[in-house]
Amino acid sequence: QVQLVESGGGLVQAGGSLRLSCAVSGRPVSTYTMAWFRQAPGKEREFASLISWSTGSTYYADSVKGRFTISRDNVKNTVYLEMNSLKPEDTAVYYCAAGTKIMTGSSDEYVYWGQGTQVTVSS
Repeated sequence: QVQLVESGGGLVQAGGSLRLSCAVSGRPVSTYTMAWFRQAPGKEREFASLISWSTGSTYYADSVKGRFTISRDNVKNTVYLEMNSLKPEDTAVYYCAAGTKIMTGSSDEYVYWGQGTQVTVSS
């Protein structure tokens, strides 16, 4: 089993920044893909970004590319999502996920999920 605990959400003005953290525990995830998804009220969960734990390769949704940066800390066993130039449309619950499928943005391929952290961007 893998446990994921997100933190770092909050209320921020448009144009501001937040850094989300996902603390990973349980079985090793060195071969896993870690991802951030988000779900706005009344909308389906959507992919935001992912990182290969082993290679550090990353991928971003077009909606966040150039504004968000995903990274991982092997010592702290934590995945981060640095979010800059935030927009009101970034308002959502952000979820950390882990899966064994390589570099996929499909939520169906992720087995482990955190409880989510709320990000609210005011205009």
